[in-house]
Amino acid sequence: MESLRELFKIGNGPSSSHTMGPKRAAEEFLKRCPDAESFRVTLYGSLAATGRGHLTDKAIESVLQPVAPIEILWKADVVLPFHPNGMLFEALRGGEVYDKWEIYSVGGGALANEDTKPADKKQIYPLSTISEIKEWCYREGKTYWEYVEDCEGKEIWDFLDNIWTVMCDTIARGLNNDGVLPGGLKVARKASTYFVKSKSFTDSLATRAKIYAYALAVAEENASGGTVVTAPTCGSCGVLPAVMYHLNTSREFLRIRMLRALATAGLFGNVVKTNSSISGAEVGCQGEIGVACAMAAAAACQLFGGTPAQIEYAAEMGLEHHLGLTCDPVCGLVQVPCIERNAIAAARAFDANTYATLSDGSHLVSFDKVVAVMHETGHNLPSLYRETSEGGLAKMVER
Repeated sequence: MESLRELFKIGNGPSSSHTMGPKRAAEEFLKRCPDAESFRVTLYGSLAATGRGHLTDKAIESVLQPVAPIEILWKADVVLPFHPNGMLFEALRGGEVYDKWEIYSVGGGALANEDTKPADKKQIYPLSTISEIKEWCYREGKTYWEYVEDCEGKEIWDFLDNIWTVMCDTIARGLNNDGVLPGGLKVARKASTYFVKSKSFTDSLATRAKIYAYALAVAEENASGGTVVTAPTCGSCGVLPAVMYHLNTSREFLRIRMLRALATAGLFGNVVKTNSSISGAEVGCQGEIGVACAMAAAAACQLFGGTPAQIEYAAEMGLEHHLGLTCDPVCGLVQVPCIERNAIAAARAFDANTYATLSDGSHLVSFDKVVAVMHETGHNLPSLYRETSEGGLAKMVER
């Protein structure tokens, strides 16, 4: 598996696959062709189907347009075999194409194509399944975050410290912003209202309201194009920060414990990214919200002192109970149903942690088996339920 640096990425929303990935691709292509007289970019499949709502064109234009004129072509009906999020970059001089690059945004801001084989990428982790890593934990008397440190080196803590800082800053901004989100659906920000109302509740209801508020804060910042951390994607970026921020502010954990929980969350997300997908266009929202819920449940369970088996159980529940979740954003915007899903998934992650902590950690279905089922389920979903806005809520909701 690759480093957690390839999973947690800081950037602007609203979508890691449709905004961050294409922008990064444009930057890479510009390095290849800095002297082009013009550019032509063709977007295929899911990128073309929901790209306007996800600001794909704006992300690409922000990089290439200052250098030379750019033409963007939209071909939603053409799905290239490697991945639904295909792009073809072309550089022109004298009206003729002199360089071209076919590349895919495969989720979480990552790029890949037929030429980027796994062996070509730097593999940090020798073990790539939770079953193997859990066995290592019990054999060595260690836990998941220690496996991360062993593989990444102690410098990973500086990286995760910055990631945690950005997550907290995003929540703070989101809680203090009001108004209507851009895009035309006229979705009003709710995070600040939920947070204020949480003050009038007690005990479990107050906890639930705060978790909702924190998740909404991040998801709303993402929908407005603000700075967020992919966890594992932009569309699901509110789940993990919400759960961790609530535990941090309510129980006053030391910062190093928060970073260790973040490392464990990243490890579980990394396993899914390696063995399946975190791309909504490829496997539906189960690969985004489902994985985010699993990551948050693992982090919470570790903070509450869970054993490796209990942590794995919490993550397994977080993902298992999102199996089959479709990706059907209304108008191609990361707003409906995405923002609410972040809030509900954050609460479910907290519940999964509680359930697992009450148990002895033993359970029938392993996390790795759920990942395999998610992969199979995602590829069996009709394409209209995988980030194309051609089915589901995207068709049923009047707008």
